[in-house]
Amino acid sequence: MGPRVQRWGNSLGIRIPRSLARKLGLTEGTPVELEVDNDRIVICRKQYSLEELLSRVTPENLHGETDTGLPVGGEEW
Repeated sequence: MGPRVQRWGNSLGIRIPRSLARKLGLTEGTPVELEVDNDRIVICRKQYSLEELLSRVTPENLHGETDTGLPVGGEEW
């Protein structure tokens, strides 16, 4: 018998088997989107655009430059 829909608080949930989660690279907290396609539920990893990511940059979370030391290879200054 495969996965079943179960009550999870006021919602419903389906457990994703570990082997499938590993194959897809899903971990706890991975953002996903749910879509309905006829009688199917499609789960897609959330894709962010550059504009979405940049819109979250604020003066509070913007960091300065990081000194990585002197050149060690063929870098030019």
